[in-house]
Order: sequence, then structure tokens, then C-alpha cells
Amino acid sequence: MPPDRLAEAITSALAVGAFAETSRFAVRSSAVAEDLQDASYAGQYETFLDVPREGVADAVARCRDAATASRVAAYTSGRNPGGIEADIAVLVQPMIQARAAGVAFTANPVTGDRTETIVTAVRGLGERLVGGEALGDEWSIRGREVIPRRIEEEAISAEQASAIARLGRRIEVVLGAPQDIEWAIEPGGRTGWRLLLLQARPMTALPPEVSWEPPGPGLWSRNFRLGEWLPEPMTPLFGDWLLPLIEDGYLDGMLDSIGARIPFRYATINGWYFNATPRPKPRLIFEALARTRGRILGTLFNILIRVSRNPAAADREVISGLYRRWIDDELPAYERLIADAHDQRAGASPDELEDLVDRLGRAAGRQLWFLSVVGGSAWKMEAGLAAFARKHLTELLGDGAELEEGVQVLLRALSGIDDVPAGLPIQSADWFRQIANTPPPIAEAGWVDRHQALVEQRRRAESACLAALARKPKLRRRFAELLGVASRYAVIREHQARVFPAAWPTLRTCAISLGEALVADGRLSSVEQVFFLHRADLRGRGALGGVADARRALWERQLRQPAPLTIGAPPKLIGDPVGRAVERARGSRPIPPDAIVGQPASTGIATGPARVITDPSEFPSFKPGDVLVAATTAPAWTPLFARAAAVVTDGGALAAHASIVAREYGIPAVVGTGDATRRLANGQSVTVNGTVGVVTLAD
Repeated sequence: MPPDRLAEAITSALAVGAFAETSRFAVRSSAVAEDLQDASYAGQYETFLDVPREGVADAVARCRDAATASRVAAYTSGRNPGGIEADIAVLVQPMIQARAAGVAFTANPVTGDRTETIVTAVRGLGERLVGGEALGDEWSIRGREVIPRRIEEEAISAEQASAIARLGRRIEVVLGAPQDIEWAIEPGGRTGWRLLLLQARPMTALPPEVSWEPPGPGLWSRNFRLGEWLPEPMTPLFGDWLLPLIEDGYLDGMLDSIGARIPFRYATINGWYFNATPRPKPRLIFEALARTRGRILGTLFNILIRVSRNPAAADREVISGLYRRWIDDELPAYERLIADAHDQRAGASPDELEDLVDRLGRAAGRQLWFLSVVGGSAWKMEAGLAAFARKHLTELLGDGAELEEGVQVLLRALSGIDDVPAGLPIQSADWFRQIANTPPPIAEAGWVDRHQALVEQRRRAESACLAALARKPKLRRRFAELLGVASRYAVIREHQARVFPAAWPTLRTCAISLGEALVADGRLSSVEQVFFLHRADLRGRGALGGVADARRALWERQLRQPAPLTIGAPPKLIGDPVGRAVERARGSRPIPPDAIVGQPASTGIATGPARVITDPSEFPSFKPGDVLVAATTAPAWTPLFARAAAVVTDGGALAAHASIVAREYGIPAVVGTGDATRRLANGQSVTVNGTVGVVTLAD
């Protein structure tokens, strides 16, 4: 149609029906090849908003001309060669008076999570948002859970965000694929606002869906044992080489300590480490009984059951002996091996470097065994102390939250913990991550006074408990015994946790040296690619860069996939002891709606700005009064606790480093949230309730 006749037709069309009373219009492109499953053409064509009646014909012509623009031709050549013609239609719509507008994705565009809808919103028209001029607000919606992730303009309410998500889900059902929708809210309706759909297109370049099926029966956890030290997917070289060494070394320590190798089941699921309790075969049990002449039963009873019911007796019978063995033999041997390997690695051949890794990895596994069985007794002993207080000290400490707070006061600012050497600032047990030789310095002038106040608080609480039991000498002695053993093992646990990663600088250096050798041989183009190989690749021939790059791309996709904390179901007879401990600590206290829920690790309530720390290099940015939000914490992160208002972690459990140290420092902590680092943004004011185990937005 000639341009003049098209203009006349547009003018005539705008004179009838609802258009006759409309003064402003939206003129939008609608190309044949636009919004395909694998090509969105987003931003390639033209859209004109708030166009006056007399300008509509010109805007339509400009939309049509955009179909032949050079940028469209370039985009089409890479995605639609010889396919659909780049023809175009134009939509003319009445312009709405938007209070707020934005976009919504019915799947998380970063992680690919199909259960999560991401809504972004700005006040007024959505042009500022889609044009990149404004960040806007961002909301995450899963079912009835509506979480504000970033609030810049307060453009919409939680109710409106939920309505947008429901609209997106309905469109997804009709069109059969995750959708990217544009929406607006205008005044009107019974509620004072009306939600309008402006556009829907299939989401493109969406990461593939992943399955989190358990690899076997039982409950599988990603934050138990070694999992506490692996807050992200494993790189191939770690999972293929160093992980089996650590697991084998763990069993070596178990065999030497209790006379049997009872392997924990572990698996890699979408790159993430998961493990489950052992399911030993009967033959293995009979062999262990014969080898130890039945003593293994008493040993296991003490370290698994009695340690919670009668910690002092378990300590006398078994655990103190294991600790003496660690401090007298295992620790010195580990330190000597690290020192020798440090000296030997310079100038070592690839075969010699592999041998060093083998020996260091197994030795680190032995340390993990003693950390699990000796230091891991600390939280079980604390549970025993809490059970005693619940039975005999409720008049003094109260019940429920008051009792939990009182018991934790007894274990704050413990003497001896300052004498434990500082650990290395590792981010992960995966050797891919760089490690500083010393932790970044964190000075907190007020910590000395705060620490002394905690010491005095602990002493007063202890004296009050002893006075309350003065007329019951047997109970008084038992309380003193319980408190003594729980205090001692809290310090021991921190010592062992700081020692465990001592081999990692040398382990990483050995891996880097192997990468350098492969670069020198022309098999890799960069040293870092070595972490994305398998051990067998090191001894082969031919170029490896393409293999490493492909595996790294997969790892980076896995890194964006939030992993569940647990999968599977606990055995019916045993149940979930950690879950029971969490529920016992939380009690019957209600969980607020829209809260981030984790485990109540350290009692108390505190409010402050969230500060997400992903790497030790960010330590200096952490300010007094910030809420520390991290995937996990390691011993070298301890200086941050001196200035933190509270602590929140993705992983961990009641026995994790963050839990024990937060109790020691007297600050609230919520651990095992799963994805707090993804759901909280720097600067958001949050309230951490460590008694209930929840995190909420303060406003």
C-alpha cells in the first residue's frame, strides 16, 4: 500500500471505536521472525510510546522501515539463514497510564530454575527498564513465597508481584514454554489497580533443566562432613582426583582409630558434592567385629550416641584418647609432610608432583576424620549440656528461647580459643580457588571491650548455675563436668578446623605446576585450564584446551544452578537426627511469612545491612554492624565475626564453623538457608533471628 493511502487508512481506523476517544498511542513492531524459541530479536525493531494521534502514521512507517535495518540483517544472518522472511506487521494500541511497568521471566534466566519467577519493575513506563537506564526493583516468586531481592523504587507491592507471577504462569501453560512477558499496572478495578499484559515471548538461551534425583536410598546432604568445605560445584580435577584421595584418607584414619573402614556414600550430582550415611554390608561388620574383638561396638556407641547423653563419660572412654592421638601424632606428622612437600615441589617432575598430591590428599583426609569424630563432638556435647539445663535449670534459665540463650552464654568467649593458630583464608576445599598466604587483616578496636563483656557474662551465668545447684552436689558436679567438656571441645573443634586446610597452598601449587608443564608442551593454552581436566588427561597426548574449555563451560552453568541442601528421604528407623535437632532448637516458635528459613545456629536477634562476601579479598569491605552473608565460612573468616551484627550462610549445620564461632562471639546466626547469597543483596536491611532460624527484610 502506498504511504499516502496507508496514512489515510490509519487516520480512518483511529476515528472509530475505542480509538476515537484515545489521544495517545503505542506503536509496536510485530515481525514474522520475532520472538522465536531460539531467537528473540529483542531490541532489533522499533517501538514508539506515547505517540500523539497525528504522529501515529509516521511511527508506523518508521516501524516498517526497521525491518530492513542493517542490525536486523546482521542478527538474522546468524540465526535465521534462508528461513523465515524478515517481514513485519505493526500494532497500534491505546497508550495506558502506567503506575508501574516491567518484565517477568517465568524461569530464572540465570539458573534455569523453572520453579522460580523473576519480576522486575519500575515506576511509570517500562522504557527505562528495557532500555537499561534503570535497574528497578527485583522480586523472586516461588509459589506463595514472594521475596524482594532488590528494591530501588518501591514500584510494586508483594501482592502485585505475586499477581504478575501468576499471570506469567498462566501464559506459560497456554504457550507451552517459559515466557518473557512485559506487563503494566494502571489505576482501576476493585483493588484500585489493574494488571495488563503487554507482550509475551518465549525465553531464549535458557539453561537446561537439571534433575536432583538421589543416587541411592537414604537422605543425601551437600553440607555435611566434607560438604561444609565445598560451597559450590566441584571442578573436574578436584572431583576426579583430590576428592577420592580425601575420602580414602578419611577411611585410613577411621581404620587406625576404630579398626574398620565404614565408607560414607558420596556422589557428584550436577557437579555438587553430596554424601549419605554408610550402609555397611554384613560381611564388613563381621570382619570389623573379629578384627577388634568386639571393641568397635563400644567405640561407636561412645562417639555416636553416648557423646550426647553423657559427654564426660564418652570423653573418658574414647574421645579423649582420639584427641591425644591427634595432637601427639597425627598433627605433627601432617605438619612435617606439608613442610617436606613444600620443599620438594620446586623443580619436581610431573610424576613427582602427582606423588606429592597423592600423599598430601590422603593426609588431609586423615585430618578430616579426626575433625569429624573429635571436633565434631562439640555440638553433640553442647546438646547434652542443653538437655541437662532443660531438665534441671529451667527455673534459672527459663525454657524455650530463654534456655537456649542461657546455654549458649555458657560457651561464649572461651579461654584458649585465642591461642589457636589462625587458619588459611580458603574459600573452598576445591583447589581451583586461589589462597592467600595470610588472612587479610581485620582490626576492630571495640572487640576487646566486647570480648571482655562476653567473658564476664559467661562467668556470671556459670556462677549462677553452680549456685542454683549448690544443694544438689551430684548434679552440681555433673553440670561442672558437662560444661568443662563442652567448652574444651568447642576450642578443639576450632583448632582442628583451622589445621585441616593447611595443605591446600602446596596442593594448589602442585596442580599449577602440572598445568605449567602442559602449557610448555603446547597441550594447554593457559595454566588454569588444568583444573578442568581429569587425572588421566595429564598423562595422555594431544591438545587438551578444547576439552578443558567445554568442561569449564559446564561447570559455570552448574555454578549458576542452586543446589538443594538435601535430597532423598531419611531411613524410617533412624530418621533425620539433624532435622530433629533443628526442630528442637526452634521449638514451636512461628516462622514469619516470606522469611528465608534456615537452622537456628546461634540465638538472638539483630538487624543490619546485608553484606554478601564471596571471597577473602572482600574482607576489608566488611564494616562493623554488617550482617555477614556467605555461602559458608572457614576458620580464616573468624575475624569478621568480631565486627558482624549477625551471620547467615547458604550451607552448614548446627556443627558448622559459622554456628560454633557465632555462639562463641555472641551474635545471632542462621545457617543452612540454601540460597541466602542469591536472595539477599548488599545494603538490604535484614533482621536475623538466630533463635527461630529465619531472616526477614527489616522494612
